[in-house]
Amino acid sequence: MRFTEIFSSKINWRQFAPTLTIVLNSFIWYSLTFIMFSSTVDSLEVSGVEKLTLFAIYFVGTACSVILGARLFRRALETCLMLWMLTGIVMTASLATVPNNGIAVNIILSLFLGVSVGIGLPSCLAYFADTTGVESRGTCGGIIWGGVGVGILILALLLGELDLSSTFLMLAVWRALGLVAFFLVTRRAERMQQTRNPTSYGSILRKREVMLYLIPWIMLSLVNFTESPILERLFGNFYLFVGFIEYALIGIFALVGGVLADLVGRKRVIITGFVMLGIGYAVLSLSSGVAFSWYLYTSCDGIAWGMFSSVFLITLWGDLAEEREKEKYYVLGGLPFLLAGFLAIVVKPYVEFIGPVAAFSLASFFLFLAVLPLMYAPETLPEKEIKDRELKEYLDKAKKVKEKYV
Repeated sequence: MRFTEIFSSKINWRQFAPTLTIVLNSFIWYSLTFIMFSSTVDSLEVSGVEKLTLFAIYFVGTACSVILGARLFRRALETCLMLWMLTGIVMTASLATVPNNGIAVNIILSLFLGVSVGIGLPSCLAYFADTTGVESRGTCGGIIWGGVGVGILILALLLGELDLSSTFLMLAVWRALGLVAFFLVTRRAERMQQTRNPTSYGSILRKREVMLYLIPWIMLSLVNFTESPILERLFGNFYLFVGFIEYALIGIFALVGGVLADLVGRKRVIITGFVMLGIGYAVLSLSSGVAFSWYLYTSCDGIAWGMFSSVFLITLWGDLAEEREKEKYYVLGGLPFLLAGFLAIVVKPYVEFIGPVAAFSLASFFLFLAVLPLMYAPETLPEKEIKDRELKEYLDKAKKVKEKYV
């Protein structure tokens, strides 16, 4: 099946428009706001303990609100999502005051920033899963994350010329634009009724297929954020350039990975991402001082995270939930990635004592080890969809051959 056929025949664009608007806006807002918040806290003239406290409070607020929001946003979902976006506007604008505040006020702001990020995130992603069919969910995720990669790249370049206060205000404006756009497209969108059977965290964690995907995802998140400060120290000034290149690659390969996930299955795309990332770290462990290995790692990392972002971050957990409530699946799938970011902050002061060769070798080993559970994990794209597409491709080829000789 051609890529264009998936876009035209499998995606209900009127139904998908609100999802595209809110998820795209939310991930760009979250990513850039956290980057600016981290930069602001690092620049404060306070002790290391106080900085660590501000980050810890932020992550605690995020974790608690993610769990709470999965329960609160079940009814009047679209209204709750709009209120969540409104909260984000207020909190982002208030971050402009951080350099001038005392530690007590900044602790409160850190807490509420974490809450403003986490409380609506599971329902936002569950909204994505509810408004996309399993046969096109990977492609929809790829479209969203393709836009996220490009959007972050463009906005980062535009905001780079602004001072701190103006940057936070512009991010608040970005969130406000998303709110207005979501309100407008939601009014015109087709409503989709979903059967959502209740479930519990215990019953989810007892499912074999969930654990076979969750364990590798946790290992991947831990490796990624633990290695991040080590890479920053190794690359030096080149690290900023790496970030721009990777977001560009993520934008491209998120779409490629999403389409492939709908063609050949989620599992193959995820395993390919693990292998790519494992190769990247293996090359760094062998020749970390060679510039070529830096470029090769950057390419592998960007390609891998493009695939992970469209499949592992937003598509897979909706597949696993099937007809059940999807918020709790996204809580369990989102928390490892959200909370592992704290590891990068904890590890950063000690990177000079960590040998890069040993660190990258361990990262490569654990990534290849994480592939083992995936080998036994079931495919979440229904087998019927894969067979139907293979049959359609065969019939199309047969038709072309017949037309050629008739």
